[in-house]
Amino acid sequence: MTSPHIPVLLREVIDALNVRNDATYVDGTFGAGGYTRAILDAANCKVIAIDRDPDAIKNGKQLVDSSNNRLELLHGQFGDMHRLLGDRRVDGVTLDLGVSSMQLDQAERGFSFRFDGPLDMRMAQDGPSAADLVNTMDEGELADLIYQFGEERLSRRVAKAIVARRPFERTLQLADAVRSAVPKKGDGIDPATRTFQALRIAVNDELGELDRALIAAEHVLAAGGRLAIVTFHSLEDRRVKNFLTARSGRTPSPSRHLPAAADSRRPTFNLVSSKAIAASDEETRANPRARSAKLRAAERTDAPAWNLAA
Repeated sequence: MTSPHIPVLLREVIDALNVRNDATYVDGTFGAGGYTRAILDAANCKVIAIDRDPDAIKNGKQLVDSSNNRLELLHGQFGDMHRLLGDRRVDGVTLDLGVSSMQLDQAERGFSFRFDGPLDMRMAQDGPSAADLVNTMDEGELADLIYQFGEERLSRRVAKAIVARRPFERTLQLADAVRSAVPKKGDGIDPATRTFQALRIAVNDELGELDRALIAAEHVLAAGGRLAIVTFHSLEDRRVKNFLTARSGRTPSPSRHLPAAADSRRPTFNLVSSKAIAASDEETRANPRARSAKLRAAERTDAPAWNLAA
């Protein structure tokens, strides 16, 4: 049974985007269309929605048909939004990062350690799968990947257990191998969580995609346009925070005894809030996925975008 995908921090995202009539917004992670619907309902505006998952595009056609020409759905990666949009400028960009509930709940997509399915994890449904990685990578490289992308302290033990039991074809096979190497704690978090996160990030180049998307958003946003990004783990949040800190002219000094480093380029963003916005206790009780969510938002200035390859 597939559970519905509940958009996280939905009201906060709509507020951060400052949704208004006659404006155009990009929903770079369309998924089940939760943010897109909310944006369309909030004002007489238009949405350009992007998703790399062909299933999301197929399932979204009904919403396109009922939108009175206010929704355009594009198949592609949100890191390529500047190319997908061409010369168009928009009034807001939002990203809901990570994997959707729909993808997690579909065993055949191979994202979840709760269901048995092929060890896949490919959002775009092409390219090397998670099985390709765990079955071919050197033990040391696999340990580094799990440590860097999963922040798993026992990554070397995990990699050793994986190499000893491979090849793997199914998600539960891999989950059992990881659980044999990572003791279960009392926090309720499955020991396989961090390793599955690491593999998913690697398979889909999620951090590289995020870096490209931040730069692309800087280029497609008109002056006064808003950027609102929801992250779910520290690796994502750190990248968003560092980007917005730099682009808002707040790059910290390498030493507290020295002045901040000067940058001749004008700030391209003003922070909407100096701190990340977290979900309320009420929301986290209703939707456990919101527990780790953080929203960061900024408003585009009229300064020229920095180098696209920065």
